[in-house]
Amino acid sequence: MANPYRLLATDKSGARRGELHFARGTVSTPTFMPVGTAAAVKGVTAAQVAETKAGIVLSNTYHLALQPGSDKIAKLGGLHAFMGWKGPMLTDSGGFQVFSLPKKSVSEEGVTFEFEKGGAPMKLSPERSMEIQGELGSDIAMVFDECLEYPCSEARATESIERTFRWERRSQVAHRKIGRDGQLLFGIVQGSTYPHLRKKSAQQITSLGFDGYAIGGVSVGEGLELLKKITGWTAPFLPTDQARYLMGVGLPEDIFAAVERGIDMFDCVIPTRYARGGTLFTSRGKIRIEHRKYRRDGYPIDKSCDCYACTTVPRAYLHHLFEIREPLGETLASIHNLRFYQRMMERIRESIEQGRFTQLRDEFLGALEQTEPAER
Repeated sequence: MANPYRLLATDKSGARRGELHFARGTVSTPTFMPVGTAAAVKGVTAAQVAETKAGIVLSNTYHLALQPGSDKIAKLGGLHAFMGWKGPMLTDSGGFQVFSLPKKSVSEEGVTFEFEKGGAPMKLSPERSMEIQGELGSDIAMVFDECLEYPCSEARATESIERTFRWERRSQVAHRKIGRDGQLLFGIVQGSTYPHLRKKSAQQITSLGFDGYAIGGVSVGEGLELLKKITGWTAPFLPTDQARYLMGVGLPEDIFAAVERGIDMFDCVIPTRYARGGTLFTSRGKIRIEHRKYRRDGYPIDKSCDCYACTTVPRAYLHHLFEIREPLGETLASIHNLRFYQRMMERIRESIEQGRFTQLRDEFLGALEQTEPAER
């Protein structure tokens, strides 16, 4: 299969501007993928997600395999038809969700765990993960790896990257046997917080030859400084002519730090999770829309934003919706936060093309750290 990634520009900081090409369309990178865990980005329709200019979304193998079942989705035409999303889609392998479960048994074969509803035992292996993702019909499938907890001992991490290498090799073999037309397969680098293990894992995984590469294990509590270090240790050992994906990372400061270290793809629930809690991102700082100071505020959420919420209703209306616990408030807030992230990525891509990424980084994050003025 031809390399789907095309590198278009590199900033002096190390930030990359590129494109990912799929049958369902071209995705500009760096890109942020909204998370539709159970075939739904919480609180918004697929059409509303598309209106925020999101180019690609993510869904979860583990959750969809449990309910409603990947076989049912396949019979209904695949995940795109099931959820009404017309653009490219990535499915994760289920590894992160499985390893976050309290009751599980890990063996060379795979992971056995209890279904959250009813407690029936279930098993997920590299082969089963590939089968599920094939039935879902995503554009990018992820290998089945072992996601490590943080903190993690060096001995545990050493043993784990070897298992991950074996599981990813099995994932690749199974994926080829399934032969899903057009579905890419990305490898995942692990290694916890140990530089030499990150290097070794990267060398192992890239030797297998995947369509793109992800850095895993950086969204389990390490914090920004360790995220910078881990990404900085790992990215240099990934091919420059293929896509690089930092899994589960989504605060703006995290994204800027990772873009500077050569990362192309991101996903996180933060935009919609924050929105449902009433926290909105603006160009002048984050605001808590439930605060009483917004009860008579006639301004849009963000005057510089072109989303439906900002061009249609005032802050006072959102404040009112949150006060009366009307679900429409969460939907409007989610639309805004999703569009905020896509506008941020648009500006990042433009700054890389113009060779001014670090300037944008300082300006953008500096403004975001401010507390937006309350009274007018």
